[in-house]
Amino acid sequence: MGTVKPWSRSEPTRSPFALPSGLGGWFAGRIMLWLNEQQDVVDLLDVRPGEVVLEVGYGPGGLIRRLRRTSAKRICGVDPSQQMCDLVRRRADERIEVRTGTAERTGFRDAEFDCAVSVNNVAIWPNLERGLDELRRVTRPGGRLLIAWHGGTHPNRIARSQALREDQLTRIEQELGKRFTTTARHELTSLTAWLAR
Repeated sequence: MGTVKPWSRSEPTRSPFALPSGLGGWFAGRIMLWLNEQQDVVDLLDVRPGEVVLEVGYGPGGLIRRLRRTSAKRICGVDPSQQMCDLVRRRADERIEVRTGTAERTGFRDAEFDCAVSVNNVAIWPNLERGLDELRRVTRPGGRLLIAWHGGTHPNRIARSQALREDQLTRIEQELGKRFTTTARHELTSLTAWLAR
């Protein structure tokens, strides 16, 4: 298990949720699948027929499974964990392309995606600004980016414990506003989300 120094914390973390690997990473992946109900994310993202979607930090692939049920032409993902990449690849079909990578370094071309989404990992990115710069770069003009983090109207105990301070939530919104024309904050059931266009 590697160490991650998130922008949102003063100290590095060795949490298996930040960079899943080994047995601890396997358990972290199972917990992520169990706790992360993401249909409201799919509904807010509103994938249209033929669109190309990028997920940053796909973990064990729960959201990718839901995105498969949409009319997306192609679903791509980057995650820093090789273990999570191997897990998702085993279940992938011809529409899905996953690779190791980060929000700061996706490895995809300019304007390749109609929309991009990141759920429950923005607070553990090493650098918020560089991550958002990269996601702006790979999202086509007029495309959209959905960023979500633990919170919402009815968060469970774990989500409440991971909630960001209001100044950190404001920082995310302000940084999105520097890169996109409009940004709207949404309180989903267990997530605080921003949809930027």
